[in-house]
Amino acid sequence: MRYAKILGTGSYLPAKRLSNDDLAQTVDTSDEWITTRTGIKFRHIAADNEKTSDLAAAAARAALETAGVAAEEIDLVIVATATPDMQFPATATIVQQKLGITNGCPAFDVQAVCAGFMYAIQTANAYIKSGMAQKALVIGAETFSRIIDWTDRNTCVLFGDGAGAVVLGASDEAGIIHGKLQADGNYLDLLNTPGQIANGQICGSPYLHMDGQGVFKFAVKMLAKVADEVILEAGLTTEQIDWIIPHQANRRIIESTAKHLGLGMDKVVLTVQDHGNTSAASIPLALDHGIRNGQIQRGQTLLLEGIGGGFAWGAVLVRY
Repeated sequence: MRYAKILGTGSYLPAKRLSNDDLAQTVDTSDEWITTRTGIKFRHIAADNEKTSDLAAAAARAALETAGVAAEEIDLVIVATATPDMQFPATATIVQQKLGITNGCPAFDVQAVCAGFMYAIQTANAYIKSGMAQKALVIGAETFSRIIDWTDRNTCVLFGDGAGAVVLGASDEAGIIHGKLQADGNYLDLLNTPGQIANGQICGSPYLHMDGQGVFKFAVKMLAKVADEVILEAGLTTEQIDWIIPHQANRRIIESTAKHLGLGMDKVVLTVQDHGNTSAASIPLALDHGIRNGQIQRGQTLLLEGIGGGFAWGAVLVRY
């Protein structure tokens, strides 16, 4: 049996760190209001000269170093992002160029917003299991600060910038055990950025719009459901899950999912307080954090799960 196994992880956060108190200087909010409702205390903001591809490439270099894999060994590059450098080409091709990968391997973007990393890692898994790739670089990278209305206290307090990456390699040992991806476009009005480029102008709003209550209710329901389904279909029990690595959007959503599974918060890798919602970057950022601080150990079973605009959502079971 051929599996895709995590060989290494990496992450990158921009230097600028914005606290809740900093935001309270510009919008009608407070540290208490933000922390109580979301669990967020800080978020990182990309510098003016930093592009999504820069964040992605930095995280990728860290992952390659950890994996002990040279860039030229990579034969698939997937970048999950909703904030690409350009309309085209794909940010993945720009990352490919910045890493010096010149072997002509496939490189493309996946757009499923906060569920993007789930979609990207499952796509890479399929490539490796089928023999179409041997070593894949999967990256979640976002510069959400550039699509946020910084006068809207309901959204500007939630999001940050960052990137996380994993190197996957073909293995005879179980790595990615099972995963499930889902989507329902009927809920697109709950969370979107409707603006588009036409005739040299931005048509429609270029800012993120969100129905906070609607997103919360849908996320709690669907994350619990998909987690149950993936664990059951894999023939495992919740007691066999060592760590939940959730999309870091809101602490209350994360707590709800853990409670539903009967697992305590001591089984959850939590970074939302330090990073805010970094969309497609949040799960690989949390994964790298958990590995580097010694929480996650080789041989442990991880449940990765996330949901984002579309709506798109998914869960993946991994034996690290």
